[in-house]
Amino acid sequence: MSITLTAPKRLRGVISVPGDKSISHRAVLLNAIAEGHARITNFLPGADCLSTVACVRALGVTVEQLAERELVVHGVGLGGLQEPTDVLDCGNSGTTLRLLAGLLAGHPFFSVLTGDASLRSRPQRRIVVPLRAMGAHLDGRADGDRAPLAIRGATLRGGHYELPIASAQVKSALLLAALNAEAPLVLTGRIDSRDHTERMLAAMGLDISVSSSQIILQPPSAATMPAALSLRVPGDPSSAAFWWVAAAIHPDAELVTPGVCLNPTRTGALEVLRVMGADLEVINERLEGSEPVGDVVVRSSSLRGTTIAGALIPRLIDEIPILAVAAACATGETVIKDAQELRAKETDRIATVAAGLSAMGALVEPTTDGMVISGRPGQLQGTTLNSYHDHRLAMAWAIAAMVARGETTVLEPTAAAVSYPEFWQTLATVQETV
Repeated sequence: MSITLTAPKRLRGVISVPGDKSISHRAVLLNAIAEGHARITNFLPGADCLSTVACVRALGVTVEQLAERELVVHGVGLGGLQEPTDVLDCGNSGTTLRLLAGLLAGHPFFSVLTGDASLRSRPQRRIVVPLRAMGAHLDGRADGDRAPLAIRGATLRGGHYELPIASAQVKSALLLAALNAEAPLVLTGRIDSRDHTERMLAAMGLDISVSSSQIILQPPSAATMPAALSLRVPGDPSSAAFWWVAAAIHPDAELVTPGVCLNPTRTGALEVLRVMGADLEVINERLEGSEPVGDVVVRSSSLRGTTIAGALIPRLIDEIPILAVAAACATGETVIKDAQELRAKETDRIATVAAGLSAMGALVEPTTDGMVISGRPGQLQGTTLNSYHDHRLAMAWAIAAMVARGETTVLEPTAAAVSYPEFWQTLATVQETV
């Protein structure tokens, strides 16, 4: 399957982006082990989040779907999960597999986590090693580095663990395991990744202390079990970033994304676009639940190259494919480094992004931990591009097509449904051709 696109004359629209993917996952997982019922609105009904729903149902949790984006999770309490009767299929979702591995490590039963071919090829030792250090009985192919992962619930220890990489999935897996530990868990090191798990645990009444240098989670007592948390999931900034870049690189554009999550751990793309000179403003800032949100307006801009590296990387790792498109349309050189984590995503995004942009005529040099892009407005030429079943690649190529000369054909465009089921319909509504 494919879709062929040409650059429109104008881009205009107010776009309600899907609920945040990371928060949607956690809202289901954490409410599954909470006391009481939680109503979740603006839930992201993408394939990854639906994998999480299917897995918690297989663990004995009732999840009612009232509407496409509205769920009620009937929590079973921290000790209420049941041994699954079959293998738990996480689909393409690394978040589902890694967070469930942590959560199930302390439950007294046997479970197996697997997924599609892409997920089974991704490294898992990053969670397996620290979970084993906590006392988990967990194994898989390649000494635990590849799924399927088999878990035999065990009594877990707390203690201190220094995170070697900034990964919200690793951090969250350990925090969820610590809910069933015998002693507090102290995390130090690279804790500077998305903090949605910490925020949600605190909002549910858990005793968690967070500073710039450490996180301390006390195992819950009978009096401090997690309480169900109803919430509206804010708009996903990783999805909104495609529209921000589309408006910035197109010569006649103004796009608005209302109600987007502005959690400081997620605003790296906004900061980079500002540095690149984007005509961008954030209005109507407010708090919804435990997360800050606001409306983002972006207009046609003259972008310039920049450096994307260091502490910025964990705050925009998923947005690098679309930021690379912005860099190709900017004036001057953009250097992306310290992003070796991209090689362990749905595809090797350093290789696939560099290859796709090069096919469109951009000057891109891939490196071991990123790429160097020599930007020039108007340099992109339409061609045929493969998404390789990677949702962020499919959407990045679509946005690149908005400014490319001639026709751009995107292969396997349905991959976008993993995180943004309505992407193609929305793209059609914001294009003005006359």
